[in-house]
Amino acid sequence: MRPGDLPKGGGSLDDALGTGLTDVMRRTGAVIGGLYLIEESEPMLRLVALCGLPVEFSQTWQRLPLTAPVPVADAIRDDQLVWIGSQEEMARRYPITAAVLPYRFALAAASLTGVHRCWGGIVLMWPGDHPQEASPRERGHLIASAHRLARLLDDAPRPPGIPEQPRIWPLEAVRHPTQTAMAAADYLDRLPEGALALDLEGRVTFVSSSAARLLGRPADQLLGARPWQALRWLDDPAYEDQYRTAVVSRTPLSFDALRPPDQWLTFRLHPDTSGISVRITPCAQQPTGTAAPAQPADSAAPDARRPAAAPTGRLYQVVHLAAALTETVTVRDVATLIADQILPAFEAQGMVLSAAEAGRLKITAHHGYPDDIVERLDVLPLDTDLTPAGQVLTSGVPAFFASPADMARSHPLAPEISGKQAWAFLPLVITGEPVGCCILSYDRPHTFTADERAVLTPLARLIAQALDRARLYDAQHRLVHELQQTLLPRTLPTLPGLELAARYLPAGHGLDVSGDFYDLLPLDDTTVAAVIGDVEGHSIAAATLMGQVRTAIHAHATAGAAPDEVLSRTNRLLAHLESDLLVTCLYAHVDLAQGRLTLASAGHVPPLLHDAQHGGRILDIEPGPPLGIGTDVHYPVTATPLLDGATLALYTDGLVESPGRDAADTTSGLLQHLAGTADPDLEHLADSLIRHAWPSGQYTDDVTVLLLRAKHNHASGHGS
Repeated sequence: MRPGDLPKGGGSLDDALGTGLTDVMRRTGAVIGGLYLIEESEPMLRLVALCGLPVEFSQTWQRLPLTAPVPVADAIRDDQLVWIGSQEEMARRYPITAAVLPYRFALAAASLTGVHRCWGGIVLMWPGDHPQEASPRERGHLIASAHRLARLLDDAPRPPGIPEQPRIWPLEAVRHPTQTAMAAADYLDRLPEGALALDLEGRVTFVSSSAARLLGRPADQLLGARPWQALRWLDDPAYEDQYRTAVVSRTPLSFDALRPPDQWLTFRLHPDTSGISVRITPCAQQPTGTAAPAQPADSAAPDARRPAAAPTGRLYQVVHLAAALTETVTVRDVATLIADQILPAFEAQGMVLSAAEAGRLKITAHHGYPDDIVERLDVLPLDTDLTPAGQVLTSGVPAFFASPADMARSHPLAPEISGKQAWAFLPLVITGEPVGCCILSYDRPHTFTADERAVLTPLARLIAQALDRARLYDAQHRLVHELQQTLLPRTLPTLPGLELAARYLPAGHGLDVSGDFYDLLPLDDTTVAAVIGDVEGHSIAAATLMGQVRTAIHAHATAGAAPDEVLSRTNRLLAHLESDLLVTCLYAHVDLAQGRLTLASAGHVPPLLHDAQHGGRILDIEPGPPLGIGTDVHYPVTATPLLDGATLALYTDGLVESPGRDAADTTSGLLQHLAGTADPDLEHLADSLIRHAWPSGQYTDDVTVLLLRAKHNHASGHGS
């Protein structure tokens, strides 16, 4: 096997994946690496292998939705390399990630795309002094390694397992065996400055005699401990954050700290792939611009105690969750975020999210509970004694129960209802008004630490704000959706000799109402008018105008007006209304008895027609101007045969137009797809046309499609 090749046998798939990760890190010079696999049942991204970073640093990133706004998810969705060359670029493109990782580093993410599927992705990070652009060599190694890992997964006899925690892989540093450890220790002990070594987990692995003297603690009390845990005067998030910065950015840094009562020390950190070397030197006086941290009155004692601050990792976790909550839109988004990120962050297994409505707690979302339990807990009154939820919401004070016995003291029936073993009841209150209650539950007894309580309390306020905002959005969205539905046909009419299918797909962002519309108007037993149009903009005004246009077209068409007259009269109405919005529209008069199609266009995209005689073609229609331009406007008419079995496709420009794509090429591709699809079912054909135009399913504009297929031999009294 050549150096760098992945193992072909003799080892587990996990070993091969870890070896592949460390191999690409060595080839590219990356100092941190992670490998994600897609968990199909969710679907979620799960971190399965990690190198160069303590596992606790990865808590926030171990489980990610495929839709998460992070580089690895984008690399997988777009199947391309994502490169972030600086902290500024990270803040611009991925603000939530930048908030949790406010360090200098370069990052790359690539998908593991195999022959038939995407397996996941890899993430690599370089020190903060890395050039902002990746070199061709780095890109080449990264892409080639991603392909090798994907092939390895393709060839595996069974899908890879997903561990609960990522497996940590070491990246061995180059050592010099000729230099003995004893000689190095003797050398350091002779120096007046202190020497300290930390592993990547932050634990002390070596301490010189000078360092022990400067820190005021015997070496045996420092070895194996983290400095901010062994030395209370270093137990401050600001100092722990210096360590995190060194680990993530892999660049040297320094800071000053006060050893009580009056000794200032300078710490210089020099990280590499195996750990951190720390130089400690005394300062003659307080460094300029450095504020001494507050100390208790008896802090002169070496073991002076003060209330422990929340670990820095927990603080970053809160920052990440807070930023993520600000991006939730719907109640479902809030519930998904709690289930996917907040539960794992606090090692909980269950969640119930209730909203306060009319004096009761209505369960809006849940996770980890069977339906019968949820049904029993739903719509409980706020003054219920069955669970602490109502009491917690009324008082505004969270309640924590470490075991069923703890819960049974105040609520004897509660432990028997759910079978859970520990609970955190978090009141959701905004400006004194109850919004709801969030319950985190555990399958085993769980003692809530002081920092967990300190973090969950403000987190509940953020959840309350997100839930209140999401409920308002959902209510407004329902109103908008109902308005939209009233402006579109509820059903398509059933007509002898004509098959029909329609699709309306809003872009789906915000509360804007689409301006797309379509209609099908039976005129007599063998003729029908098909209409499709697009009102400029996305607003209530656009929807209102769309309703007026539909009404006008319906009135003129059913009164017997010809296609050009229908558009002309509707145009005059819009001109008199003095609307600032323009409307494109295509009107098609279908005569099944004569096998004839007559069309008039007001600036609309041309339709597609496919039949057995001519194949597929884009109908060459001379368009008139959009509706609303002026009062004296002529709309040309185009007529063409409509053969038996012919399929006519009307659509809005959202099907073929988007930034970065040529609309003519997309339309030609649709025509080829229409001509090459033998599916006789128009419903299937409508779906396949949209999938062909938008394989990602992420529409940048509303998409509307109306398909008609003529069956003249079914029309009453006429053949083809």
